[in-house]
Amino acid sequence: MPTDNLAVIGAQWGDEGKGKIVDLLAPAFSVVARYQGGHNAGHTVHARGRKFVLHLVPSGILHADVTCLIGNGVVVDPTALFSELDQLVAEGIDPQGRLRISDRAHVILPYHRDLERVAEQSRGSRPIGTTSRGIGPAYEDKAARRGVRIVDLADTSDEGPLAQTLRANVDARNRLCGGGAVSWLEALADLGRVWARLEPMVTDVSSYLDDAIRANQRVLFEGAQGTMLDVDHGTYPFVSSSNGSIGGVCTGLGVGPSAIGRVLGIVKAYTTRVGEGPLPTELNGDAGNTLRESGQEYGASTGRPRRCGWFDAVVARYAARINGLDALALTKLDVLDSVDEVNVCVGYRCGDQRTTKMPADPAVLARCQPEYETWPGWSAPTAGVRSFDALPSAAQRYVARLEELTGVPVAIVSTGSDRADTIIRTDSVVTTWLPASA
Repeated sequence: MPTDNLAVIGAQWGDEGKGKIVDLLAPAFSVVARYQGGHNAGHTVHARGRKFVLHLVPSGILHADVTCLIGNGVVVDPTALFSELDQLVAEGIDPQGRLRISDRAHVILPYHRDLERVAEQSRGSRPIGTTSRGIGPAYEDKAARRGVRIVDLADTSDEGPLAQTLRANVDARNRLCGGGAVSWLEALADLGRVWARLEPMVTDVSSYLDDAIRANQRVLFEGAQGTMLDVDHGTYPFVSSSNGSIGGVCTGLGVGPSAIGRVLGIVKAYTTRVGEGPLPTELNGDAGNTLRESGQEYGASTGRPRRCGWFDAVVARYAARINGLDALALTKLDVLDSVDEVNVCVGYRCGDQRTTKMPADPAVLARCQPEYETWPGWSAPTAGVRSFDALPSAAQRYVARLEELTGVPVAIVSTGSDRADTIIRTDSVVTTWLPASA
């Protein structure tokens, strides 16, 4: 089994810049496979002088020789998928024949959005901060064994298994949500039309990957969200509904652990998160606003402003352990160019206790105070720098300190949004992942 496959994992609360890094590395791989999440992901890629925001389609789609897979661990909203595909075609990117979707992936239906809206409203002053796109309820239906899978869409007869599932689910939606009742017959007819367009893209993704790996094709596994939003290992309950950490690769694509090879964690040079939940290093007022505006920290999927704070080494170490990270890609270093002093959280003070470990209880984490090291800023531009030695010495020391604190080498440094604004440290393991043109 080859070991030069690569998993790309968000090592914070999502929005770390995975889209750019996957796009950068994709030409070295034959296949890019997305393994979890839904269209709540917003992977932004700047290339060809344009900005592409991908939600469901893997970030390798911009490269004509790369096949992209959507695994069984992803929940698929057909309307969102078709809209994204149409937009790619309008931008001159033809995904035909290069995108394949697991027959075992679950489908997000309109009633899932209704249920999520009602659930979020019922939480009152303690919302989760979801995107209200139906992703959580679709995963709930999956776990409760009442979900609709893509393979089910092949039979849209009025008396078939899909019709029975839809009738029961829509009846439950109408009881819970009130307002205008939804017709299960209309939902069934809609899915018939969806299947007509979807069918040519549907395949057994697990089998496809097995064949590809046996043929020595290299695979890049692309995650969505981030480790701290993982439903098992994140700041529960303020998390997503899927496993964005390394275990999701196996369950979300149907591959064994030995297929993964190496793991690359993506971290920003500071910390952000969207929605509710604890964020120990959060900066409020002018300091937080400055980071937000400098980094253009607004959700690619929702447009919501992201909460911003200093780099949290407790979080990064935790993600390194959970995912078995081999290397880090550090993004948005250039956002800190105008900062006089840079703080790094090295531990938490929780009451009279100091810890460098991640508390399981989000209420405890919310009360923790970060303990900072303060490092001098570099007050010189790093934007667009493409050599590590060309970085200001203070920026180099900052990167080196993050390596010490996380225990993981920084193999890639992003100094801008464009694909080319990237430092590749050729003395690191990243050289095995580089495209021939790099």
